[in-house]
Amino acid sequence: LIHFYKSFRLEMWRSVVLFCFILHLNLDVCNSGAVQLDSKNIDDVLSKYEFVFINFYADWCRFSNMLAPIWDEGADKINAELAGQSVFVGKIDCDTESNLGTRFHITKYPTIKYVRNGQTGRKEYRGQRSAQAFLDFVKEQIKSPVEEFDDLQHLMKLEDKHQYVIGYFERRDSVEYDNYKKVAALLKEECKFMAGFGDTVDKMHPPGHDIVAFRPSKARSNEDDEAFDGNLRSQEELESWAQEKCNPIVREITFENAEELTEEGLPFLILFHHPDDTDSIKDFNDLVKRELLGERSQVTFLTADGIKFAHPLHHLGKSKEDLPLIAIDSFRHMYLFPKYEDYKVTGKVKQFLQDLYSGKLHREFHYGPDPDEEKSKEEETGGGAGDNTGNHIPREPTKQRRGDGRQGSTDPPESQFKHLRPSDNRYTLLRDEF
Repeated sequence: LIHFYKSFRLEMWRSVVLFCFILHLNLDVCNSGAVQLDSKNIDDVLSKYEFVFINFYADWCRFSNMLAPIWDEGADKINAELAGQSVFVGKIDCDTESNLGTRFHITKYPTIKYVRNGQTGRKEYRGQRSAQAFLDFVKEQIKSPVEEFDDLQHLMKLEDKHQYVIGYFERRDSVEYDNYKKVAALLKEECKFMAGFGDTVDKMHPPGHDIVAFRPSKARSNEDDEAFDGNLRSQEELESWAQEKCNPIVREITFENAEELTEEGLPFLILFHHPDDTDSIKDFNDLVKRELLGERSQVTFLTADGIKFAHPLHHLGKSKEDLPLIAIDSFRHMYLFPKYEDYKVTGKVKQFLQDLYSGKLHREFHYGPDPDEEKSKEEETGGGAGDNTGNHIPREPTKQRRGDGRQGSTDPPESQFKHLRPSDNRYTLLRDEF
């Protein structure tokens, strides 16, 4: 009986140990992956952690369901490799937390965003959806946003294609440099931030007065460096100035940022150029700043490598031999600025945009120029209606005349950049941006 009792106690003890072990495993599984965020805990998380990576999803969205296990795997990977760092990976169900979807401007599922030092990143994550890619992105984001230099000669070798903010500081342990680092973290994808200290830069600023300056891309702009003349002890002032400088009016479109640019929903006014041609880029920048600033709320100004974006050129009836050229993509159709050299004529490009807004460009592609305009052009060139100057997109050879004498319908080239917008094979769109 005693032996039986001892055996029973031993088996019970083993069962308890096994149960606790299983319970421990289950708790670990439950606590793994991304943390569920809601209206009650999100503000505490955003204030506590320097970098918060969030997946906004909906349970009914199949792309959200496809991402869910990968996102949790990525969270485990990030938590393991970056343990001890101020990084947090979360997820928000926008069906149950619709107010958070509105707060973070979510228009499609799933959307991945990050918040750094309490401020939402200007760009959402659009990279590969894999655990390793998520880890690589976070590691890149939490790197120091400021590159230090210990020799002024280093500033003479900066790449012309980038734009820079350069700080000349007496000390690292100062409010001025703390503010500089915070602004650099917010704008590291738009500008490269650099800093020198002490004896290295003492000739670049008066004693007791730190200096911060903006250097535009020398390959894209004719402008000179410009010093910040505000208060470096005010992060808000420095951030406002840097935002203006680091977000140029004329941007370059690439296959990496095309989705983001198309999602803004504004028509594109695009300079297509040869990759070695920097003069036309500078001229286009000058044109926009000189004549077109009032249009910036209605159109996005872009430059595009005409070799990489040869496909849109083909639809315009053009090739690399015709570069540079200017065109509009309205996300429905594309329109070619008739004669590139006319950008030098004051008001010509602005009128081109006005003709887009009024519908004139579309009408003329359907029916040709108005009779009076057509006659005026013939008088200017001394040519007949059959002459082809090579400045217009070729029309179909068979055309019909309308009763008023204008030519019959011919469709303009279809928009090519609309195909680069967020794909319905990757997202569930909450609205049609176009």
